Amino acid sequence: MPHIDLATLPLAPEYPDAELFNAMRLPVSKFHTLYVEESGNPAGIPVLFLHGGPGSGCSEKHRKLFDPHRFRTIIHDQRGAGRSTPHASLQENSTWDLVSDIEKIREELNIDQWIVYGGSWGSTLALAYAQSFPKRCASLVLRGIFLGRKQEIDHFYQSGAHLMSPIEWEEYVELIPLNERDDIIGAYHKRLTSPDTNMRLEACKRWAHWELSNCALVKDQAFIDSLSGDDVTVSLARIECHYFMSQCFFNEDNAILNPDRIAAISHIPITIVQGRYDLVCPPSTAWELYRALPNAHFILAPEAGHAGSEKGVKDALHWAVHDHAPTTEAFAK
Repeated sequence: MPHIDLATLPLAPEYPDAELFNAMRLPVSKFHTLYVEESGNPAGIPVLFLHGGPGSGCSEKHRKLFDPHRFRTIIHDQRGAGRSTPHASLQENSTWDLVSDIEKIREELNIDQWIVYGGSWGSTLALAYAQSFPKRCASLVLRGIFLGRKQEIDHFYQSGAHLMSPIEWEEYVELIPLNERDDIIGAYHKRLTSPDTNMRLEACKRWAHWELSNCALVKDQAFIDSLSGDDVTVSLARIECHYFMSQCFFNEDNAILNPDRIAAISHIPITIVQGRYDLVCPPSTAWELYRALPNAHFILAPEAGHAGSEKGVKDALHWAVHDHAPTTEAFAK
């Protein structure tokens, strides 16, 4: 399938905040309850938005990504994130719990097929879900690809990205004694799960700041500030570290690219959007995924990093959903 030239795509319009027509709390286990909302057109094309992190949660800005007249937009806060409860909990919180949750949401909303849209960790979860329930995915729209492999986790949290962000890296590792820096994720995990409340909060803030300060090609302080409240930093840091300590709960390091799992989604239309200067999730990962998928389109945004709102990335994502994804008629069939 072809690479798509970003210059040929129209600019993404600004949509108003879509009105909610459904908001609910969905119990998915004896322990976890998810916040789920629907907005836009109740009779429109169903599109599921999967947030990143894991642990970051959703906001009203995510509803604005989709034309409210054409789409039935489904958004939820994953286990422990945002408005889901219990907040920042690591109990019963794994990739496969989240995949199961997505299917429970689909069944609860009586949706046969939907477009699944995810960036960063959301791309990982979208792929894991699609490989588990391929018949439920009309198409995938993926950004800032993360496959949950050790090499990708190490790149950002141990050695690699620090070469490009030495100031922020120094602030990130300053909390960790020199004799523990050969395993920074493990050292952070001890502090993020510490009984010392002050230590936990300080570790959460430093972990989250390292990630948020590297999301955009040009540092966006307003974006960092918007996600720097205690609730977000605590859930983001604790849940991310929990997942990365467990290799994202995959049974092999290259699980998503396993030939059998790739074969399960080879028929699904997939669009991959990647910022050329993404420090969080290197473009080589997106390219590997693209090369493995015969039905994929690849769009490289030449002046962007990791964030979905950056130049070119937003336009490519809009095109993938609004102009390239299955039409209403296709869903009617």
